[in-house]
Amino acid sequence: MDNKKYVYLFSEGNATMKNLLGGKGANLAEMSILGIPVPQGFIVTTEVCNKYYEDGKVIAEKIIKEIHENIAKLEKITGKEFGSTTNPLLVSVRSGARVSMPGMMDTVLNLGLNDEAVEAMSKLTNNPRFAYDSYRRFIQMFSDVVMGIEKRLFENIIDELKEEKGVKVDTDLTGEDLKELVKRFKALYKKEKGEEFLADPKQQLIESITAVFRSWDNPRAIVYRRLNDIPGEWGTAVSVQEMVFGNKGETSGTGVVFSRDPSTGENVVYGEYLMNAQGEDVVAGIRTPLPISKLEEQNPVIYKEFTDIIDTLEKHYKDMQDMEMTIEEGKLYFLQTRNGKRTAQAALKIAVDLVEDGTLTKEEAILKVEPRQLDSLLHPAFDVEDLKNSKVIGKGLPASPGAACGTIAFTAEEAKERAEKGENVVLVRLETSPEDIEGMIAAKGILTVRGGMTSHAAVVARGMGTCCVAGCGELKVSEVNRTLEVDGKVYTADDFISIDGSTGNIYGVAVKTVTPEISGHFAKFMGWADEIRKLKVRTNADTPKDTKQAVEFGAEGIGLCRTEHMFFAEDRIKAVREMIVAKNVEERRRALDKILPMQKEDFIGIYEALEGMPATIRFLDPPLHEFLPHSDEDIASLAKDMGIGFEELKATVESLHEFNPMMGHRGCRLAVSYPEIAEMQTRAVIEAAIAVKENKGYDIIPEIMIPLVGDVKELKYVKDIVVRTAEAVMKEKGVKLEYKVGTMIEIPRACIIADEIAKEAEFFSFGTNDLTQMAFGFSRDDAAKFLVDYYENKIYEQDPFAKLDQKGVGELIKLAVQKGREGRPNIKLGICGEHGGDPSSVEFCHNIGLDYVSCSPFRVPLARLAAAQAQVKNRR
Repeated sequence: MDNKKYVYLFSEGNATMKNLLGGKGANLAEMSILGIPVPQGFIVTTEVCNKYYEDGKVIAEKIIKEIHENIAKLEKITGKEFGSTTNPLLVSVRSGARVSMPGMMDTVLNLGLNDEAVEAMSKLTNNPRFAYDSYRRFIQMFSDVVMGIEKRLFENIIDELKEEKGVKVDTDLTGEDLKELVKRFKALYKKEKGEEFLADPKQQLIESITAVFRSWDNPRAIVYRRLNDIPGEWGTAVSVQEMVFGNKGETSGTGVVFSRDPSTGENVVYGEYLMNAQGEDVVAGIRTPLPISKLEEQNPVIYKEFTDIIDTLEKHYKDMQDMEMTIEEGKLYFLQTRNGKRTAQAALKIAVDLVEDGTLTKEEAILKVEPRQLDSLLHPAFDVEDLKNSKVIGKGLPASPGAACGTIAFTAEEAKERAEKGENVVLVRLETSPEDIEGMIAAKGILTVRGGMTSHAAVVARGMGTCCVAGCGELKVSEVNRTLEVDGKVYTADDFISIDGSTGNIYGVAVKTVTPEISGHFAKFMGWADEIRKLKVRTNADTPKDTKQAVEFGAEGIGLCRTEHMFFAEDRIKAVREMIVAKNVEERRRALDKILPMQKEDFIGIYEALEGMPATIRFLDPPLHEFLPHSDEDIASLAKDMGIGFEELKATVESLHEFNPMMGHRGCRLAVSYPEIAEMQTRAVIEAAIAVKENKGYDIIPEIMIPLVGDVKELKYVKDIVVRTAEAVMKEKGVKLEYKVGTMIEIPRACIIADEIAKEAEFFSFGTNDLTQMAFGFSRDDAAKFLVDYYENKIYEQDPFAKLDQKGVGELIKLAVQKGREGRPNIKLGICGEHGGDPSSVEFCHNIGLDYVSCSPFRVPLARLAAAQAQVKNRR
């Protein structure tokens, strides 16, 4: 028999129960303990959400009974009765996962109203307008969230009624008008559903809780979870809370408030509120809210109580808080608190300030910044000189800092489609909604006509580190005609606009951008991360420019230099092609002699940028056909350039065709077939290191990496070529140089026999892109076509090429680490696949004892922070 408890009153929980009660539920329970004025209620646990899905998307009768028992307890606490015709209890039903997912799941307010209860509420409050305003809101939310009737159909009815009555805003509608609105809403419901609006409060409650559980798996929530590493099995809790009303007149109101400025991190109370409104009015941006500072003028007593509570909450949670509050006829209530979403700039300033005022230790502060947020600080800002010549065409609220430039996309779908084709787009909307999440992710920036600093667009953009300008009322946007009109000028999807999320300025042209520098709070914070972390961070870089950028971002060497990227340059591709079509070794060597000085110059530039730090150079990896043309027209052109016949060259191209080139003649297999390629690359690597040592005094230790090894004999064959050539070069130059020879572990067989391979390899670098490809048995180039079906059917939650598959590929890596150390105890171990810049993958690398991770230059600070966080968590 199942005796488990599935529903908890707020008084039965606390902050430590976050996994069970969700973040919102645990914080409501904690606030009750702290004596904060919280409307009481209960929490249906995350376990019920998981059970709901396990049981075929139904809530078990036992749990329904427990919910009803807790409604009875809430009736006793409040002195009100659910569904009463004299003193009705109304509740809100809200989602609350372990971590905040703003706007991703659903909410129902004013639940418990029906035709009898609304009349009782009207008499009890002597305020028919308030009662019917609450009822129309409930019908609209319940119909949308629970029954799937489109919200816009209700909005259309509101607009029609306002036009009939000659009023502009909802608050100008009278009690009788709202009564008429309820009538029309119910008629729409009957037309859409073929039945009367659900009147039984107990059924309303169960249906709404079910809808919240259902919303855990809506498309926007799934996308958000994938973006933020939130496992699907966590589920969401549901909080059922007594309603307090901000729409009871001008002594009532509602607001969303942060204990510090979430855009800058400044230590000032920041937020917005509306009088005579409910919470969704502020977030949706339907009415323009007032800054919270105005409340001090309107009601200094409430404002003082409010700021005292904010101070208490921030000190208790040791972090910036995001709070919802309601004033009901002059009495203040807090409906929730959570650690607030903030920009990267704000996150860094808040973390540094909290350390400097003694609230946090450096280790605690390191955990307060999401590594991915740093991304927004490392990408371009507007060029100051170009900005001087760019006219501001409009100004909105600076909702999320940064700079974005692109052509205009008018829907989320359009933004996503065009971004996938490689376009830079700015998503321009009247207002965003949670359904727009994929378009918001795809866009370089977001611009909205409506909404304030706490609107959906602003909160989500800040969390993602995406530039956002909100509430620019002077814009006229037609999503039907796909036009944006400003000051009489019309812009279409072909036009560029640029937006500045730090000033709110909008420009009607493409504005140039520049790369920012690491300084101020950012530099100080990253200094702390470097003090704490154990894992080294290198970069994947193929040019001196990328290397220099990575070093500025804190890279401690190169973990992967892909030499083939150098072969594609216009001034050398001809020599590379000569090498490929050569009929014998002599011809091939002649072509390689042309490539050698170019490759050597590349390495000199990279070594100089490294200033003595190590560099791992991967020898030629891709199949040779990638360097050749494939159309008859291109083959004919190349044949003419090379002075050979078309048919001869075409035959060579066709002979190099492979059925599965990613598993064909590539990597170390090329060096086995054509050892002269490995000789040329070794000579370039060693001669460049000697030149830099002699000219600049840098002691570079080249690490020569042989790719795609699956057998120790294979590695030894190529390594012997490398050693023989390196020793010959050093003898010629009269210089001794330290260098290492190792391999890229990217074939499952190599993981299994890693102890044997380690006898010849001085280092392993895990090429997790190919290792993932071979372990899963699907191509990383083609997987995107079908992985979306895997997400929808809950087979995979994440793209294994973006986030390391720890259960499968991770076990292969762990095996290779263990066996590699058995074969060579002092072997150096690193990772150079794209996973090297993914925070959870970096933590995995720390936990299994790798020496370093390597990632693209712009992800270096992210990896440094993720490595520090892994160390802090490991210590704990």
